[in-house]
Amino acid sequence: MSLPRLSQSYWLQTTTIPSFPPLTKPIKTDVAIIGGGITGITTAYLLAKQGVRVAVIEADRLCNGTTGHTTAKITAQHDLIYHELISHVGEENARKYYEANEKALHEIIHIVKENDIRCDLSIEDACVYTTEETKLHALEAEWKAYETIGIDGAYVDQLSLPFSVQGAIMMRNQTQFHPLHYLKTLVELAVKHGASFYEQTVAQHIETSTRPVVQTKNGATITCDTVVICTHFPFFDPSFYFARLHAERSYVIAVESHERLQGMYLSANEPKRSLRSAVLNNRPLLLIGGESHKVGQGTNMMQHYEALQSFCNHTFGLSNVLYRWSAQDLVTLDHLPYIGPVRASYPNVLVATGYRKWGMTTGTVAAHLLTDLTLQKENSYAHLFTPSRFIAHPSLQNFVTEGIDVAKHFLTGKLEYALRTPRDISPGEGAVVNVDGKRAGAYRDEQGTLYVVDTTCTHMGCELEWNNSEHSWDCPCHGSRFCFTGKVLEGPAIEPLQRIEGDV
Repeated sequence: MSLPRLSQSYWLQTTTIPSFPPLTKPIKTDVAIIGGGITGITTAYLLAKQGVRVAVIEADRLCNGTTGHTTAKITAQHDLIYHELISHVGEENARKYYEANEKALHEIIHIVKENDIRCDLSIEDACVYTTEETKLHALEAEWKAYETIGIDGAYVDQLSLPFSVQGAIMMRNQTQFHPLHYLKTLVELAVKHGASFYEQTVAQHIETSTRPVVQTKNGATITCDTVVICTHFPFFDPSFYFARLHAERSYVIAVESHERLQGMYLSANEPKRSLRSAVLNNRPLLLIGGESHKVGQGTNMMQHYEALQSFCNHTFGLSNVLYRWSAQDLVTLDHLPYIGPVRASYPNVLVATGYRKWGMTTGTVAAHLLTDLTLQKENSYAHLFTPSRFIAHPSLQNFVTEGIDVAKHFLTGKLEYALRTPRDISPGEGAVVNVDGKRAGAYRDEQGTLYVVDTTCTHMGCELEWNNSEHSWDCPCHGSRFCFTGKVLEGPAIEPLQRIEGDV
């Protein structure tokens, strides 16, 4: 079994999203949406459909971030979460969380049917399973939460998988689809209703006033009534979101299969394994995901793909890996997303982040909530997801733990002394090096061209680590990622890394 040499997302390789020019002049509109993923595009579609003037800006290409690297499960089954929610936010709020995500699922189905979108949408049961007896108590507690909330599901001890399980919880009638086929149509519909999209346009700052002004890196501005930030890490951060979120990276391989897998699956035990089917040229694919870790804190990144590859070969007997890719997700302190005003004193600057790997469903929840907040309509889920909430347990404990983790990696990076020099780097290799006694990062491409950058993250000064599977420099503190050329790939950083030129 071999792996594709370069990371390729199945969704991005099989879809062409419409392209748009960058914003080059000042404009005025009703709503400025920053971020061209599922939340930004769906919000633009919903608002434009109601006659609201909308402008969407994206730093790179539409859907080129996490939305283009998802496993695209549309489900309210977000691992084992409902027992935890009942314990921490109460039965009523746990039920609201389920209802909000289940409603989003049905709204996606409605949009698909209403617009005849061909996106390989299929209704599937979602299952969380365990192969370890020690995890049964957690499944049993979760099933009790299902019964308490009234979730349509079942507790079973057999699944249609080529291995036995100790137990599993099923949530009936969930959904999966090709996300970019779906969003391509939403972009086209939003434009038809008057929305404007701009790519390669980096938002740099927001002047907050009665009518906020979004300032872009190339000097263009957007004056509007409401700003909606859907950029994963909010680039505008008056409430210290960098300390209330952490970034995780996970991995996916797409393998040619002999038959279609029925259902969507997620293991409760470690290492996590996510399973679902897809279709390529009328032939079945198996998508296998897992191997999650904090950004910049993994082992040799290729080992994560190799672990998925080994699991696939051993469990399913499949060997032809067609695509591999990784995705980045943000996790909040209490595992609920932040959706609402970025700060109570900025009611016309809204944010949506912290989807914890369930962006297709939760991103749709966010789009409807953001639409209602923009139109000043009541929404029964606004209080549950408001970013200004604070739940003492486990939020306080997680807040302290995250702070200690950041401090540890900050100090470790600063104390590291590299022995190698840029001249020691072979073609296709990247590593931390020493340049004039200072820490730097070097990568030499297959043609022999050398790229040397300052490895100090431009967000808050943490030292970056090399990601050999993505050829990127990743921040272990707050999850920023940079291309080997220094270009920003993921926030919260806005500024690129400094290139080190000359004879190094």
